[in-house]
Amino acid sequence: MKTFRTLHRSILLLFAVVVIAIVTLVHFSVNQIVAEQSRAQQQSLSPAISLIVSQLLKPLHVSEALGRSQELVQLMDQDQLDETEIFNTLTRLKNEFGLYFFIASEKARMQYNSDGTTLALEKGQVNWYFKYKERPERAVADIGKWEDTHFYIDIKIYNEDNEFLGFFGIGKSLKSFINIFDSYKQQYGYDFLFVDENGDIMLSSDSALMAEYSDFTNLSELTWYASLPIDVRDQRALNNRLVTIDQQEYLIAEVKLNQFNWTVYLLSPLDKRKADISKAFVISVVTLLVVVFSLFMMIYHLLYYFRKDMQPELHLRNSQRLPDRKKVEVQYKTMLEEFKSLSVIIVGVDNFSRINDTYGRNTGDDVLDFIAGFLVTSVRTKDLVGRWSSEEFIILLPETGPHEAMEIAQSLRHGIATMDTDDLQPQIQLTGSFGVSFTATQRPLNEVTANAEDALYQARRDGKNLVRKQLIE
Repeated sequence: MKTFRTLHRSILLLFAVVVIAIVTLVHFSVNQIVAEQSRAQQQSLSPAISLIVSQLLKPLHVSEALGRSQELVQLMDQDQLDETEIFNTLTRLKNEFGLYFFIASEKARMQYNSDGTTLALEKGQVNWYFKYKERPERAVADIGKWEDTHFYIDIKIYNEDNEFLGFFGIGKSLKSFINIFDSYKQQYGYDFLFVDENGDIMLSSDSALMAEYSDFTNLSELTWYASLPIDVRDQRALNNRLVTIDQQEYLIAEVKLNQFNWTVYLLSPLDKRKADISKAFVISVVTLLVVVFSLFMMIYHLLYYFRKDMQPELHLRNSQRLPDRKKVEVQYKTMLEEFKSLSVIIVGVDNFSRINDTYGRNTGDDVLDFIAGFLVTSVRTKDLVGRWSSEEFIILLPETGPHEAMEIAQSLRHGIATMDTDDLQPQIQLTGSFGVSFTATQRPLNEVTANAEDALYQARRDGKNLVRKQLIE
C-alpha cells in the first residue's frame, strides 16, 4: 500500500508538471484564436504517442519481462533441450499475448517458433543470429522473415553463470503495422517514419517504404530529404523542420526511441492557414509533443519499477516455480537412466507450523520462497530442486555418492541457518533438517524417499538443524 501511495503521488506530480507546462506555453505563444487551433491539433498527438507505446514499447516490455523469467532460463539452459516443452511454452505465450514468439537456442543452434516450425541456425543461412550475438546490446530490433515480413524484438538470454543461452523474442507481421498506420493516417493525417541509426527506414505509414527481402529504403533516397541543406542531412536534425512533399507542406516532429536506437519522425501536414502560424506557435506545438511523450515514458518506466507491488499476481514465487512431485518423479527416472546412480535429499523447514501460527501464512510463504531461492542457487546445474510437501523440498543429485551428498547437505544446512532474515522478520531464526539416501540401482522413487524421510525425522528427533543419512539395505 505504501508503494501504491508513492506511485500515485508521483503520477499526480507528473500530471501537474505537464498541466503547468501546457498552460504556460499556450499563454505566451499565441492569441486566443491560435490557441484554439493549437488545442484542436494537439488532441491528435496523444493517439500518436499511444500508438508508439502500444505497438513498440509494450511488446518490448513484454519480451524483457518474460526474458527474465527463471522458467525460460531453465528451459534454455538444459544440456538436452525439451522441444515439446519449448513448443508448449511458445504456444501458451502466443495464445496469452496474441504475438509471435520464438526461442533461438545457442546450445541446439536451432530456432523454435510459436507456429510450430524450426530453423537451423547456420552461418551464411541465418545471418541475424550471429550478427546480433556479437553486439553488446541486450535488446535488438530487426526486420526479417521475408516471405511474411515481420518486425522482431530479440532479447539475449543468459544463465546465472553469465553464459549466453541464445535469444528469446517477439515478432509482429508488418502487415499489421501497415493496417494500423493507414487507419491512423486516415483519422489524424499523420505520417510515420521509424529510422535506425544508419538512416534505413524500418517502419513507415507509407507501405511503399517498407522493407522487402532485405532491401531497405534509406532516408537519403527520399526526394524531400535530399532537398534539405547538407548540414541538416549530416546531423539528421529534422525536428521542427517544414518540408514539402508532393506539393504539400509537412511539419516534422522528431522523437528518440533509445530502446531500439531508432528515431521516430512524425510528419504533420499543414494547410495554408497553419503554415502562416507564427514560429512561436510551431515551437509550442512541438514542445508540447515532447512533454506529452516524456510523460508517457516516465509513467511507463515508473510502472515498470513498481510492477511487482502493483501486480503481484504476475510474479510467481520461487517455491511455486519448482517442479511438483509428479514432475520430480519423471525427472528421477530420466536421471537414473542417464547417470545410473543418484542421491536424494529431503529438506524440511524446522518449526514451520510455529512460524505460520506466530507470523501468519504470508510470512510462512515468504519463508518457503526464501529457502527455495537459496536451494536453487546453491546446487549444481545438473541437480534438481522440487517441492515435496507443504514444508519440505526434495533435491536430486545425479552421479553423487552418499558421502558427497552428506557434505552438500551440511553446506546447505549451514547456509540456511546463517541466512539474513531481516527482509522476512528480524526475530525469525531459520533452520532446516536434512535426510539423505542413495541408490545405484533401478528402484521406485518412493522407496528411496522413504529412507530419506526416515533420516529427516531422525534429524528432527535428535534436535533439528541436523543432517542424517539412511541407506537402503
